[in-house]
Amino acid sequence: MCSKNSNLTNHCALNDRTVRHEIWQRFEGNEWDAFDQLPASIRRRLNEHVYDAWSVNALILWKHYKRIYGRTPRAERALIKYLDYCERLEREAFSERYTAQCGTPYPHDAARATVLRAPGNNQKAA
Repeated sequence: MCSKNSNLTNHCALNDRTVRHEIWQRFEGNEWDAFDQLPASIRRRLNEHVYDAWSVNALILWKHYKRIYGRTPRAERALIKYLDYCERLEREAFSERYTAQCGTPYPHDAARATVLRAPGNNQKAA
């Protein structure tokens, strides 16, 4: 189990058996501190992300959107929209890899399942 004081990037990454490392760069830092610095709406969205959205990366993106839009609901919506886009890219990559390795469609896609979100969340499913 990853503790709040451990180096999460190195320790917990060992448990990630996906192709994410081929798609994204994971930045170093304290995941808990980064998460705590994000607005509540972004933290909620990260909790609903299909895969670990990497809080340090999300904080870097949040700082970018704040520079563009200021600390506004528009900046939060823009980041959430981008996180949804990244989630779709990840699911597509995982689906392609699964199909190539197993010769059958990714079960989630074959079932035409949607991503579960908290009730009342107005964001589109990925």
